[in-house]
Amino acid sequence: MSQATEESTLFERIGGMNAVNAATELFYKKVTQDDRINHFFESVNISAQSAKMKSFLAYALGAPLNYTDRSMRDAHAHMHLTEKHFTAVSEHLVATLEELSVPQPLIKEVIDIVASTKADVLYL
Repeated sequence: MSQATEESTLFERIGGMNAVNAATELFYKKVTQDDRINHFFESVNISAQSAKMKSFLAYALGAPLNYTDRSMRDAHAHMHLTEKHFTAVSEHLVATLEELSVPQPLIKEVIDIVASTKADVLYL
């Protein structure tokens, strides 16, 4: 990883699209094995879901691209998610980033971004 500058995005500092791809693949392996949340993915095409997540995550971390899929609120409205579900997903994201040796300060930045979506994901 190169020296971060004040102007570099979190996307760049985390390792760009290669890092987002690796994190997303590992993340979905963890999520689909977790009995607290894997039922949400039983009828989901994980390859398609993973592609959506990669686009969203890259965009959310500051990649120079447009995100054109549904809003977080629209994508999750029908799911009746709870705090327990949100926490499980967050735990897997942290574990994934740690497993990929992402530095803790960058993990905190990612989690701050994820936390900012909570009201929309939980439809609060």
